[in-house]
Amino acid sequence: MSMEEKLKYSLLRGELTDNQSIWTRHEKRVWFLTLITGTCMLYSTRTTMPLLVPAVAAEQKWTKTDSGTVLSSFFWGYTLTQVVGGYFSDRFGGQKVILFAAIGWSLITFFMPNIIWWAPEIKTYSIPFIVTIRIINGAFQGVHFPSMISLTSQNLCSNERTSFFGLLTAGSAMGTLLTGILGSFVLDYFGWSYVFRVIGFLGISWALILRYYAMAGERSRIINVSAPARLCTNKAIDTVPWLRYFRRLSFWACVLTHACEMNCFFVLLSWLPTYFHDGFPHAKGWIVNMIPWLALPPCTFFAKYLTGRLLTREWSTSSVRKIIQSCCFAAQNLALFIMSRTNSFSTALICMTVIIGGTGFHNNAVTVNPQDLAPSHSGSVFGLMNTVGAVPGFLGVYLAGHILEVTQSWPTVFSAAAGINLIGWAIFVIFGSAEAIV
Repeated sequence: MSMEEKLKYSLLRGELTDNQSIWTRHEKRVWFLTLITGTCMLYSTRTTMPLLVPAVAAEQKWTKTDSGTVLSSFFWGYTLTQVVGGYFSDRFGGQKVILFAAIGWSLITFFMPNIIWWAPEIKTYSIPFIVTIRIINGAFQGVHFPSMISLTSQNLCSNERTSFFGLLTAGSAMGTLLTGILGSFVLDYFGWSYVFRVIGFLGISWALILRYYAMAGERSRIINVSAPARLCTNKAIDTVPWLRYFRRLSFWACVLTHACEMNCFFVLLSWLPTYFHDGFPHAKGWIVNMIPWLALPPCTFFAKYLTGRLLTREWSTSSVRKIIQSCCFAAQNLALFIMSRTNSFSTALICMTVIIGGTGFHNNAVTVNPQDLAPSHSGSVFGLMNTVGAVPGFLGVYLAGHILEVTQSWPTVFSAAAGINLIGWAIFVIFGSAEAIV
């Protein structure tokens, strides 16, 4: 069927309205499976270094400060491309940005063993060289979530966006589980270099699927010309009115609360394997790298269900966002309090599971709040929010390594995370909102 015939067929149907989604039911399934798999691969590559840093540090004779610098450097790059990724996705299409970035972070992961082995040849610049590559890797990964939220906002109607994107975030747990299970197995039987190779190869394979399956399907899409504004969705994005956003307390409540929760999440994401390796050296790696992340998908789905139930009972969206976010912080702080005072492996494992599970509630509250506040510029606004949210990624992760180097005190690390969570909780409850700014 020619393009002219498709346009004519679309006109004759007259079934679509401007309030309906651009994606058909089949396209929703294709893109959901593609994007959640991509998020899985993104987090699988992201968590490979935290899993392997004890083995790599022992071989390369890194100190805790060196390890913290290498781990945190990822987030230096991660902060650089959030807003840019959201802007280009709003303007040119998130799928193109996601594809370009995926090729970059997959190849870096695949060749990371070579980078680590080459680094000692530079002598005093060994750690800076690895840090530079990690910064580039973080920059590639920084565009993924802003691009994904932009893509879903442009192709789904407003009542579908929040739940769709919230479910996609469950891919982060799937990716961490993949690294924890597959990575631990490969590490035990083949060595740390093969973990990078396997995970990197899987990332490259997913990029090919995105390019030649999901994106190829767009060529045969039937366009609804009864809604002409949608024909140029990716080309006619208005300039983002940043000043209007900056003047609203609800915007800053969203941004700062996200940063506070991300501090807790990124510190634990980066240091979780080291914590159990140091404190419980006889624990099996696949257990400590798998069990906590099993809680994230069901908690994400439960938070989605709870959000839907409260909204059907005519609770305001602002109140629902605050309730769901409060569940996140309450669970995490209680678990952090217990973790800072226990020497029991089983108790620590349960607490870590609760903390990771609490992120599922965050993914259905503050994480989707940019779609409430800025439905027309969600990619750009989410990018800025995630930029600020990534700052604790390099500051918190580096400081945690420095604290451990100086004091050897994990309770200090956990108490600091709980205190920052408490600040974010207060900010969002007082100033948070789901009312659109623009």
